[in-house]
Amino acid sequence: MSFLRALMSTARRSRRDSPHAADGPPATDEELLLDAPDDRIAPALVAAAQGRHAPAAALLAATREGAEWENRDRYALRLAAFARHRQDWLTDWLLAAPRDPDALLVKAELEVRRALESPAPADRLRPAGPLIDAAAAGAPSDPVPWRIALDHARGTQADHDTFEALWGQAIRRSSHHYGCHVAALKYLAAQGSTYRECFDFAEQAADDALPGSLIQALPLRAAFVLLVDRGTGTAQPLAAGLGARVDKAADLAIALSAEYAPGDPWAAEVRNLLAYVLVRRERWAEAVEQFRLIGPYATSFPWARLTGDPLGRFLELRDTARSLAGAGPPPAADRTRPEGARKWSHGRSRSDGHYA
Repeated sequence: MSFLRALMSTARRSRRDSPHAADGPPATDEELLLDAPDDRIAPALVAAAQGRHAPAAALLAATREGAEWENRDRYALRLAAFARHRQDWLTDWLLAAPRDPDALLVKAELEVRRALESPAPADRLRPAGPLIDAAAAGAPSDPVPWRIALDHARGTQADHDTFEALWGQAIRRSSHHYGCHVAALKYLAAQGSTYRECFDFAEQAADDALPGSLIQALPLRAAFVLLVDRGTGTAQPLAAGLGARVDKAADLAIALSAEYAPGDPWAAEVRNLLAYVLVRRERWAEAVEQFRLIGPYATSFPWARLTGDPLGRFLELRDTARSLAGAGPPPAADRTRPEGARKWSHGRSRSDGHYA
């Protein structure tokens, strides 16, 4: 059995429900912020800025006790990102409760993220292993430490057997966990898998996903790296098969987006990614609709992968889509060519890392 097929078959052996939905109104331009926090994590971030860790501890404890694994993953990521610039509250938390699985989770994510973004990630990642182990031991049913372990394995260039063992531990705890599937797709790409192999994994996972699951957007991430790797300004179109898979991924993500209310923070990152892919495919009217549905929740991904000014790029491409939407979509045969507004996208190379 190939490694790719092994990942797929392991994921399909154990499926548990993890639906999520929310509500919220569309936003005005004045309300638009980059990575705006939702109502649950906002108080924890404010407290952390004041040097207090208790609200963050209470929030993550609630996600652990309620088995809210998707929320737990998102909130751990946000808290770790905040700790990169202001760590005193996390240091105090660990001093007060050195075995707290929630504090250990944030610390593990922080150290892995720092290492992955360093010039020599493999060397810096090795000391993070015990932190991940401690976070996993403190919350045995939690898949999030295993998602962090999958990212750690990618950074250390772990072999397929090692990664597959970690993958099995992750999906045994939550077989529909979106973050773990994204981590697996990152690993496949980092290991030199072809675009078609990445699409194979992503499409199979999407086929197996529950209704409303963000895993249905996994093919969109495979499409993103293909489009970014190709950059813009090239006269050579996508191969017909790959172009069709990009459009199929976009269509699936449009259907997924329709299951969430306008301005829903849960679907924000998928909608931001979808808007970018639709712009690249010159599907202007559909892109405008996704920009509308995003509401106030512009997200760093994917825009930060393209520029140092992610909110500026978001606004620029939104305005480009609005200005061109009146012309209607290009003929289907033309969807395999690069987009017309080539001045605004500067994709990074495959070696620079992707699927952020």
